[in-house]
Amino acid sequence: MSLTLHNQLRQRFGERARFDEPMSRHTSFRIGGPADVWIEVEDADEVLFAQRAARDAGVPLFVVGIGTNVLVSDRGVRGVVVKLGRGFATIDWSAEGEMQRARAGAAAPFKRLVVEAAGRDLSGLEFAEGIPGSIGGGLLMNAGAFGGEMSDVVDAVQGVEADAGIVRLERDQLRFGYRRFDLPLGMLIAGVEFLMRPGDGAEIRRRMADAKRKRESKQPLGLPNAGSIFKNPPGEFAGRLIDAAGLKGHRVGGAMVSPDHANFIVNVDRALAADVKSLMDQIVDAVWQERQIRLVPEIRLVGEWEAPRG
Repeated sequence: MSLTLHNQLRQRFGERARFDEPMSRHTSFRIGGPADVWIEVEDADEVLFAQRAARDAGVPLFVVGIGTNVLVSDRGVRGVVVKLGRGFATIDWSAEGEMQRARAGAAAPFKRLVVEAAGRDLSGLEFAEGIPGSIGGGLLMNAGAFGGEMSDVVDAVQGVEADAGIVRLERDQLRFGYRRFDLPLGMLIAGVEFLMRPGDGAEIRRRMADAKRKRESKQPLGLPNAGSIFKNPPGEFAGRLIDAAGLKGHRVGGAMVSPDHANFIVNVDRALAADVKSLMDQIVDAVWQERQIRLVPEIRLVGEWEAPRG
């Protein structure tokens, strides 16, 4: 990293700019090597400054929210890692006729939005009860479960681009897929707007309790993990395929396929990213050999990695 960029970031962010910061401190897996520079930002103007500084220096920039759904390499992350701070964790509500609009910062916990919506007897997010992570991370994954997903209720997205500045994408400009949101190249998510309609409060809370019960009965609790590792193939469940391949409890180093849910890998003993990646590769190979189905990762691999096999 150039001395010029180092000085720019230190001058603008002070102690909020850290160098060679271990990413294991900032991921739910508790895994990850050092980022060249890690910055906590509080508003869109600070994001824009970091974007432009990184662009001018010719280095990449990556944004992290709560740190779920990512696996950071043991080698760390080259360039600038931006952590969205408390300024991006707000949720504001307003009425639009019989509908309610929630304007949520990208770093706001997904669970908080779900709870607040239920408290207002608003329907559309019951499926998300218990889904970890931030609003921004949920958007990128088009998080979903039990027949619902974020795209059902997202109405607009606010973003930041180094060239265009602060931008807003309306509903008809948003492109969703299965566990995917097509983020325009170079844009970082600052906030998401949701439009929800009133429902029966008792029924909303019943569906939330049902989702929570199903999630807690299957998913591992108490061990660091990054959520679901693989996307469900069409007409199948990744966890079922992995279980059928005999891999529940299978371990590489400190990483293990959860005995509770085979589509989760848990950090049982100071696992390395290389342990998790090796375990993922073995899962893909085993399921392919068993069923000729190629599993696709749901988590994002971040940082420097060795060239893939073959």
